[in-house]
Amino acid sequence: METQIPNRLQPFFENIAFERKDNQMVVNLGPQHPSAHGQLRLVLELDGEKVTKAIPHIGYMHRGMEKMAENMIYNEFLPTTDRMDYIAASSNNYGFALAVEKLLEIKAPRRAEVIRTMLLEINRIASHLLWLATHALDVGAMTVFLYAFRDREYILDLMEDYCGARLTHSAVRIGGVPLDLPKGWIAQLLKFCEDFPKAIDDFEGLLTANRIWKMRLEGVGKITTEQAQNWGATGVILRATGKNWDIRKEEPYALYDELNFDVPVAKEGDSYARYLLHMEEMRQSVRMLKQLVRLYEESEPGIMAEIPKYISPSKEQIMTQNYALMRHFVLVTQGMRPPKGEVYVATESPKGELGFYINSQGDPYPYRLKVRAPSFFHCGFYQEWMVGEYLADVVAILSSSNIILGEIDR
Repeated sequence: METQIPNRLQPFFENIAFERKDNQMVVNLGPQHPSAHGQLRLVLELDGEKVTKAIPHIGYMHRGMEKMAENMIYNEFLPTTDRMDYIAASSNNYGFALAVEKLLEIKAPRRAEVIRTMLLEINRIASHLLWLATHALDVGAMTVFLYAFRDREYILDLMEDYCGARLTHSAVRIGGVPLDLPKGWIAQLLKFCEDFPKAIDDFEGLLTANRIWKMRLEGVGKITTEQAQNWGATGVILRATGKNWDIRKEEPYALYDELNFDVPVAKEGDSYARYLLHMEEMRQSVRMLKQLVRLYEESEPGIMAEIPKYISPSKEQIMTQNYALMRHFVLVTQGMRPPKGEVYVATESPKGELGFYINSQGDPYPYRLKVRAPSFFHCGFYQEWMVGEYLADVVAILSSSNIILGEIDR
């Protein structure tokens, strides 16, 4: 329908064409919305109920973390990484610590690596459980939300028993870990590994063959490998399209090259395939944790690298040796001074490839630090991903992509 312009106004509008379609509508989803997974604003242009254009708007909680890192000594910045993907804090801690260790050309003791790998897989399960709970709730399955949070509490208890925190852990240090495993912790972990697969079976019993669940997810948000790679998608989103790529297998770090585990892959590329992969990944994490218990028992004591130039001495040394106390004071107040150079280290976080780039000019703080956050790329993908889908399916796509705004708005 063409808009009629009065004759007296024609000279002002002779180069402007007005056209309005009755079925077109612009809808704002967020930034305050329970299914936005943070402060995300999606501007959706609709033709009836179909999305013709999707524009993600971010930056509502931007904190300037990368610039903060350039004004902090290396150890001082590590707890800040907790606040990026705060559902998988240990993954962020480890990614940053590993990048600094590569810059320093040092390696953590074997027992520290065993503990770190345990924390990474525990954190992966906790992250996937929160994803499952919120995804189910977004789609309309309230029961699974309650059950998933119940089982997540058990694994958060393990994290709390180790480091005292349940969400923002700071449980990794540059050069190792702050603590050895407490007495009785391994027994608790093995009990969890025994019980948790039954809980996964319960989740799948409620959802996998549920016809309402399948109707809401099958064929929704379907993408190809080419699309995923063009937008820089990684993790479950990429593997759900048939691409077998997991950094733990392709470029092993920690102790992943010593562990037997499978990388689940699907071909459909839809929300249902992504759900199935998340479930199988939790099973594989339990499988790895059982193997890590054996590796821990075989490892020699030692949780921090002993490199006086970069790493503080143990607490026992600090309390008994004058020189150790002086060394610790210098490292805490002035910071370590890595050699000049640059590194990029990528790890497989629960959401995809998490990378840290550090440029050092020999100062106690990075000259430049850049984080490659998987959620940032997946959020940008919405511009293509959501086009052609129905408005009711937008939330299903949003939740199945498992983004977290904390690492987008760094």
